[in-house]
Amino acid sequence: MHKGRQIAAAAAVLVAVGSLGLAAPAASAAGRTAGTAATACPTGWGSLPEQGTAEVAPHSLTGIRTGRHDCYDRLVLDVGSGTGPLAYSVAYVDVFHQDPSGAVIPVSGGAILDIRVGATAYDPETGHTTYPGRPGKALPGVDLTGYRTFRDTKFGSSFEGVTQVGLGVRARLPFRVLTLPDRLVVDVAHSW
Repeated sequence: MHKGRQIAAAAAVLVAVGSLGLAAPAASAAGRTAGTAATACPTGWGSLPEQGTAEVAPHSLTGIRTGRHDCYDRLVLDVGSGTGPLAYSVAYVDVFHQDPSGAVIPVSGGAILDIRVGATAYDPETGHTTYPGRPGKALPGVDLTGYRTFRDTKFGSSFEGVTQVGLGVRARLPFRVLTLPDRLVVDVAHSW
């Protein structure tokens, strides 16, 4: 009988320990591994100019926003739905010149991306403003506090169907450009 009680007590202890999370050390170890593992960042991006179609189809710039990711900072230019493919060019420049005047617009950072998108900051039919950017001023509503790569933004111009934005980044880092029917996305990596 005594052995029966010992076995029953041992079984009760095992059940109690199991309900308290006997597997918890394994889960904790897995959590530590996942938390400390390095994020696999994309490779293959470069720093050479990128451009889309040269044909400018009617689009209107409606907003510019940013986002932070593990491997890159992102700038999104919302252009609404246009009538054709989205024209764009993105390139590093030594100095940010406003189009068409050629005036220099200072942009802070170790490098400057000149971003041009085939969308006006106004409705081409009515002339009403669709994006409140002002030449030489920071982009309205864009706060870069806490970003690892982005340092500054400046509105260049909106002229002949093209809007120009200057993006100051920490250094000349790799970037990629993605297009969707209603937006242009520019991702700049945190490192090479």
